[in-house]
Amino acid sequence: MKNECLICGEPLEYLNEDVETECEICHKKENSKTRCVKGHYVCSECHMKGSDSIISVCLSETSRSPVEILDKCMSMPFCHMHGPEHHIMVGSALITAYANSGGNIDLETSLKEMFRRGSSVPGGACGFWGACGAGISAGMFVSIVTGSTPLDTDNFALSHEMTSRALGRIGQTGGPRCCKRDSYLSIIEAVKFAEEKLHIKMDAPDITCVYSNLNEQCIAGKCPFFKK
Repeated sequence: MKNECLICGEPLEYLNEDVETECEICHKKENSKTRCVKGHYVCSECHMKGSDSIISVCLSETSRSPVEILDKCMSMPFCHMHGPEHHIMVGSALITAYANSGGNIDLETSLKEMFRRGSSVPGGACGFWGACGAGISAGMFVSIVTGSTPLDTDNFALSHEMTSRALGRIGQTGGPRCCKRDSYLSIIEAVKFAEEKLHIKMDAPDITCVYSNLNEQCIAGKCPFFKK
């Protein structure tokens, strides 16, 4: 069974306009452009249930590789093939590896802030906003570790440049969306950016995807991480 609808496993469909939906789990009603082909809808809060464990996982990590940390998070029960939990995990993995590589930050405070910010980016942002949440998460990482604010100068610029690099790489690879692929692409760009601009060198191992059999829209050989 491909990993799509959390209720029935059927493919998701993305609508051009919002429709009123009711979460199959908590029964909250809200407008959404996303549901499965049988009409099932799961809200972001229920979809991400358990994702608060990202913080405890990251606090126990000693790895200097955000890829290794991301892989550990993605292997946990709360993480699905696609979903807004990736908007938290990318930045969290980067913040953790940054701290473990010598970055001078309060890790716990930074991770809690990353969780709050990442949780605000909805599923489907990649297609509906023109900005993948994984790429935005990489920009949040730079914003958090530099302490950027809307009134900042240099750090404001750095955060936007990081986001643009991640989104640019995602755009070059193309769609359809894959939360795993776009998370990896964002992290690769962030590792290079951190060394170049923040002077912190994180580890960057080779990446081979193990999720292609779960992705109905896998682009296979066009993906740089596809296992041949």
